[in-house]
Amino acid sequence: MSSAANVARFDWVEYQGIEKTAAPAAGQYANPILAGFYPDPSIVKVGADFYLVNSTFSLVPGIPVWHSRDLVHWRQIGNAIDRPGQLNFGGLGMSKGVFAPAISHHKDRFYIVNTCVDCGGNFVITARDPKGPWSDPVWLKDVGGIDPSLFFDPDGGAWLVNNDVPKGTPRYDGHRAIWLHRFDPETLRTTGEAKMIVDGGVDPAAKPIWIEGPHLFKKDGVYYLMAAEGGTSDRHSEVIFRADRVDGPYVPAPAGVNPILTQRDLDPARPQPVTSSGHADLVQLDDGNWWAVFLATRPYEGGFYNTGRETFLLPVSWANGWPTILPHGTAVPQVAKAPALPAFAAPPTTGSFVARDDFTAPKLAPYWMVMRSPAGYSLGGGALQLQARPERIGDGKSPSFVARRQQNAEAIVTTAVNFAPADGEEAGLAAVQNDNFFLAVGLTREGGKLAVRVSRRAGGSDPITGVTVASKTISSGPIRLRVHARGGRYDFDYATASGPWQPVAHDVDATNLSTATAGGFVGTLIGPYAQSGTQAAR
Repeated sequence: MSSAANVARFDWVEYQGIEKTAAPAAGQYANPILAGFYPDPSIVKVGADFYLVNSTFSLVPGIPVWHSRDLVHWRQIGNAIDRPGQLNFGGLGMSKGVFAPAISHHKDRFYIVNTCVDCGGNFVITARDPKGPWSDPVWLKDVGGIDPSLFFDPDGGAWLVNNDVPKGTPRYDGHRAIWLHRFDPETLRTTGEAKMIVDGGVDPAAKPIWIEGPHLFKKDGVYYLMAAEGGTSDRHSEVIFRADRVDGPYVPAPAGVNPILTQRDLDPARPQPVTSSGHADLVQLDDGNWWAVFLATRPYEGGFYNTGRETFLLPVSWANGWPTILPHGTAVPQVAKAPALPAFAAPPTTGSFVARDDFTAPKLAPYWMVMRSPAGYSLGGGALQLQARPERIGDGKSPSFVARRQQNAEAIVTTAVNFAPADGEEAGLAAVQNDNFFLAVGLTREGGKLAVRVSRRAGGSDPITGVTVASKTISSGPIRLRVHARGGRYDFDYATASGPWQPVAHDVDATNLSTATAGGFVGTLIGPYAQSGTQAAR
């Protein structure tokens, strides 16, 4: 770090997730299996091991790589996008960047195909070890659209499927198609002419929208194409097609089967709803049973959720040659019977738990993330050190902000910060959905006096540093800071090193952190920040 900027020291950060639902009993598991902003899951089985990846958009490190042996408990073993030069997210909105990675394995090599939206298009990266290092991207210039996925046919041959515009002119907004390409796993190139295998979706006459997230698999000599349909909001669903040949023709399942997963046919006023389910991937166990991972959301009220799209798990049933993840009109269970697999030890990723980072390791844990590119932070002396730089959370650049996902509707995040701010400088904890929508509590200096300030930004018309919600003058630092998320309301407190907690602002409207308000595809991140510049309007 440069020595020119003022530096804030964070000795630790503690995250406490609080769930009110009943914990799973022996032989059960809780949904979601990966709570918080872990969308677009893709899974592969190699021997007794399962590996899973998620989207991260313009946050880095990108594309978390998970390992499990029981499908329920997951340990993050790395990030596939983990170094400068692989991808460039500079200038991108937080919901651009890497969409819907798909992981696969062939012979002794792992593959991830992915789209970097507004930053290069479709690409493939490879690794011998899923922990990494993953290669630099090989760009698939002849593959348009988004959501590529690889299929290695047991009978030989490799194929890539993806979403793109249909032949000719789209007939309506959201009209998309699924395309099939031959793929060479040695040269990492597609070959030959692409073929459109689905036009629009299950029922073209009904003008289905956003057919995407395709995956090919094979069972009993039959080829299956599974895809999401209906968009990623509460009309989201998963649909299935099948064919006798890999290049089709693909026939959709009957209406009584399709969609094979959705929550759009349930009462929106039901208690503890799970919504927006779709974008699934399937995996077969050694006992022949199939399981699905998919994304869904958990609103705390109406259509509001701050935690983003999460990863869920359900068994797959088969009847008459068609799979079903969930029968029509059935709610996604939040507790279910676990797969018949040996238990796998891993840190908690769902439910009620406490996770504390003391920053004594040589590098950050793999779940910490920054916006667009690493900047303004270092580890040293048992602390996370952040520079108070002019690049602020709201200006679309790479601020001094290091954060972890908010994984529960109710969560408490605390830290200890040692900082001597000049006028206009501040450091503390921020809860961020994107550049235009955030909440923060920070130690600052106003008119020569130390103060703890709570700020809120609820759109691009608000000042870059947010509008001041409350400010309290204090006598000295260092201090502790606390953010208590309670659905759509957040509380902000401070305490001196040994003193009791004191309120700065309670019951602050946090619906600005919801996807319904902020838009996009990400979820709330909470963590330390430091910045300098002009104070926001009051």
